[in-house]
Amino acid sequence: MATLLGIDIGSSSIICGLLKGKTVLKESPRTFFKSTHAGNRVEVQPESVLKALAEAIKGLGRDAQNVDAIALATMCPAWCAMDARGKALTPIVTHQDRRSIAEAHALEKRHGRAKHLRLVGSRPFPGGISSTTWAWYRRHEPERLKRADLVGHLNTYLHRHMTGARVTDPSQASFTGLYHTMKLKGWHPDLMAAVGAKAAQLPVVLDANVIAGTITAAAARRFGLREGTPMMTGLLDGSAGVLLAGAAVGQLFNVCGSTDVLALCTDRPKPHPKLLTRALGVDGKFLMVGTLAAVASSLYWWREQAYPEVSVKEFPALLHTLARRGAKAAAGVTFDPYMAGERTSIDQRTGGFSGITLATKRDHILSAMIEGLITASAERLPLMMASGTKILPTVAVSGGGDRLDKLMRRDWPGKWRFRAVTDATMRGLGTLEPVEP
Repeated sequence: MATLLGIDIGSSSIICGLLKGKTVLKESPRTFFKSTHAGNRVEVQPESVLKALAEAIKGLGRDAQNVDAIALATMCPAWCAMDARGKALTPIVTHQDRRSIAEAHALEKRHGRAKHLRLVGSRPFPGGISSTTWAWYRRHEPERLKRADLVGHLNTYLHRHMTGARVTDPSQASFTGLYHTMKLKGWHPDLMAAVGAKAAQLPVVLDANVIAGTITAAAARRFGLREGTPMMTGLLDGSAGVLLAGAAVGQLFNVCGSTDVLALCTDRPKPHPKLLTRALGVDGKFLMVGTLAAVASSLYWWREQAYPEVSVKEFPALLHTLARRGAKAAAGVTFDPYMAGERTSIDQRTGGFSGITLATKRDHILSAMIEGLITASAERLPLMMASGTKILPTVAVSGGGDRLDKLMRRDWPGKWRFRAVTDATMRGLGTLEPVEP
């Protein structure tokens, strides 16, 4: 069994691990990079990711040089344009960026909503489907794009610097908005033409476990790796967790934390405007995904505002007490659960309360937040049940230690069993078996 170096890059941090199958032999300390927020723009400086990656790999010591291959999982989308040397021409524009609303509307109008959904699997959500970001740069900073030799997501940028390869995988390609996701047929001419993309600017799409290249001499020096180490294409971080859960057709995978993600693995996807549908990254499978952008982050925001005497450790007990009382505990207050927007809306929604009176107390508002989030969580199940894929009764669950996942599933329709999977992204990378291209 191969020993892998797993690289897990989230929206603000990186962790590296040595893997033997699903067993983590050693992990590095987590290293961090900053996102900048300016209005509706959310960006990361590319060089800061490279520095954080070098630091994370260094945390494994010389063991990082003695692996058989490297496996990569990254946040997505994280769009970036590069010049002919691989130097970034733009910041990394993350999935939280919402500057491209006008461009998203224009793309959907050009293709037609039904056609775009049929090809891409998702509507062109600003930032979440990065063709909208490409269209924004074409409209507002065309001179930068004229110098672009390669355009892709963070995984493509990293491969360009580590192996020299120009690659991506089907899971990441799905979220570019330029890939014929539903047929896994490569870059689509109509989608490319809409943003002015040229075929030569786009990476080659390879399955996540294919060896896309080997570590160059320059990368070996910079990152503390062994020159010639094979590196797989890699995939989107959420796909790695599904692989750990088994990636069986009909498997539900639920990650509950700051954000709540529910994914259904299928081989016959049926796109829906309220879901994100994308390739898994291997084996010709797909994921249908429903995301609540702010769950724990909303609840703990209210703790900071209204419960200064309640510690983070004590807060979950209050949440579960109020949840057991149900909607009556909200005393008529209701909550729209969109404190961080909505991943499946072009015009971004915001959170809000109604039914507040002079008699409203802080527990009423917290109860309303709990009920609103629980309802939104349950509403995703009928969408997935309507896909035609027979859903397995056991749900794989990953998340924090505050039992928030159990609270969120209170009103799910149907009967379910749940099994916990831990360290899902890192251990999921360990399921990838490197194959030659």
